Amino acid sequence: MTSLQSFPPSPIIQSSFSYTEPALTPSPVLTPRLVLGSSSIYRKELLTRLRLPFDVIVPNIDETAFTGEAPEATALRLAQEKAVAVALIAPGALIIASDQVATLDGAQIGKPGNHRNALLQLQKMRGRRVVFHSALCLLDARSPLAAPTVQLENIQTFVTFRDLPDAELDAYLRLEQPYDCAGSAKNEGLGIAILEKIESTDPTALTGLPLIALTGMLRRAGVGFFHT
Repeated sequence: MTSLQSFPPSPIIQSSFSYTEPALTPSPVLTPRLVLGSSSIYRKELLTRLRLPFDVIVPNIDETAFTGEAPEATALRLAQEKAVAVALIAPGALIIASDQVATLDGAQIGKPGNHRNALLQLQKMRGRRVVFHSALCLLDARSPLAAPTVQLENIQTFVTFRDLPDAELDAYLRLEQPYDCAGSAKNEGLGIAILEKIESTDPTALTGLPLIALTGMLRRAGVGFFHT
């Protein structure tokens, strides 16, 4: 935001005509360009809640976890790599990127990709508590004279799945087909019916974009939300 420069008052001029000091016009609010680095329609829908204009660029990175890499480290690394990849395409912008890794007993649970794998995932997770790591990155590349600054945060969400029979799990999968979701369930849709409990400090983290964390990052970057 451009600050309003203060000027000393104009001197009083003794003359035969009256002098009226011109009114100062406030500087306009400058809204930075926001770019969401994601191919996820769910993250795009979440970001629209903030009522800020933004563009979407799909990052092209290898999302394979490193051997022996901790789940939280994987999520944080991939979120930052997505942001960096987008910044190369959209210089001078604020880049938002995120990544999510689900774990059961410390082992990563990926996107199932098909019905068979999704059913196997749900069978393993029923009656169990699964940890979702939702990593968020805000990369500020607005200054052409300084290196980009990065804010990173990981939000953990603990999800307990209902202990349901195979027939119900299979029926759910055929109805919603959540094959692009880690954990094989869309909590923002019918998948909520196969969940028993969700515990998190950020209610949108499980869907893929933790908005409480994001609004905090954007505020620290100078972005406001309630301009009138």
